Order: sequence, then structure tokens, then C-alpha cells
Amino acid sequence: MESTARSQFLAGIQAELPILVGVIPFGMIYGVLALGAGIPPGASQAGSAIIFAGSSQILTTQLVHQAAPSLVILLTVAVVNLRHALYSASVAPYTRHLSWLWKAILAYLLTDEAYAVTILHYQRNEPSGVDQQHWFFLGAGLALWSSWQLSTAAGILLGAVVPASWSLDFTLALTFIALVTPGLKDPAVIGAALSAGMMSILAYRWPYKLGLVSAALVGILVGIGLETLQSSRRSLAERDSR
Repeated sequence: MESTARSQFLAGIQAELPILVGVIPFGMIYGVLALGAGIPPGASQAGSAIIFAGSSQILTTQLVHQAAPSLVILLTVAVVNLRHALYSASVAPYTRHLSWLWKAILAYLLTDEAYAVTILHYQRNEPSGVDQQHWFFLGAGLALWSSWQLSTAAGILLGAVVPASWSLDFTLALTFIALVTPGLKDPAVIGAALSAGMMSILAYRWPYKLGLVSAALVGILVGIGLETLQSSRRSLAERDSR
């Protein structure tokens, strides 16, 4: 049993390693931008440990730089991270047998990249049971967490020497495009991405990045609506085939 847990843990780390190639520069960008926004180095590093969500951390630095009210910052982080509730619901059937401590640890480590490799692992190995597969989740999550903390620290150190004229914040958009594009296969996902993109353009000039919050909400609602519609159509098709 112990060797199984160890092999699952190492497999989780191994599955996460290719993704870290894109995560490490992202963490460094956050560190540079946080320092440029006037956030002290200690608070910038704490952001990676407490929030542990790249997109929300980038938005937080921008809102802090604009002196946005605390309530707006908290609301923005909450809305942008709503997708984690969907991730949680997706992995819940595979983790319901765990103790509350395990669930708390895995909930903290639940990110886009850790979820992507973990849910595929759960689905591939579902017939064989999930008794030790939470160790895979832990390995993937810790690999990401460790690289994120280290890359943030590197970005903070580089922030003091990187000129503002380099406009590193532009690379953030490129990073998200690279993360999102491979997943644009399902109609619901495509609809969510397009509607969120259109909303972000229409509400671009809204203060305190509220346009981005609205775009996230619109994308989530459209995605849920299209997924519900697809499920209904599949149910009707199966019923008619009988």
C-alpha cells in the first residue's frame, strides 16, 4: 500500500512537469508586476502562498496599483476563481472517501494545471478504484505549488532590475491564450470563451477592472447554459433512439 502511494505521488509530479515550463515564466511575471505595483516583496510572496492563483494575483496587483477599494479586489478575486468550484465538483466523487484534512490540503492545491492532469488520471483509472490516487493529486499539486513559489521569488528579485519599458504584462495575455486554446474543443467551452471575450471588449473601460469580472460571469453563465442545453439534447436523442 505504501509503495502504491509513493508511485502515485511520483506519477503526479511527473505528469505536472511539462506544464511547469509555462507556469514558471508566469510566476516570474507576477513577481515583477507585483513589485512594480508598489507591493512590498514580503506581501508579494505571501500572495503566491495565500491566493495561489496566477490570474487572480495578476489582477490583484493591477487593482492595488489603481488604488481600488478592498471590496472590489475581494469581489474580483472571488469571481475569477469561481471556476475552482466547478473543478471541486468534478473531483468530488473521487475524493469523498478522504478525511477532512486530506480534502482541505487538496482543496488548497486545486488549480487549473493540477486539475487538468488529475482529472484525466482519475478518469483513466476509474475502474481500478481511487484508494491511493489522491497521492497523485498531491504530487501534481505540490509540484505546481513549489515551482510557483520559487518563480515568484525569482520574479521579485528580477523586478528590481527589469526596466518598465519591457512591458512584461503583455506576456500575460500570451500565456492565457496558450493555456486556453488547446481546450477550445467543446461547443460549451467555445461559447463561454467567445462570450467572455466579447464582454471584456465591450466593458473594457469600466473602472476597477469590473469589465473583467463581468466577462468572467458572462462566460460562466453562457458555458453552463450551453452545457445544460447539450445535455438536454443528448437525453432527447437517447430517448428517441429507444
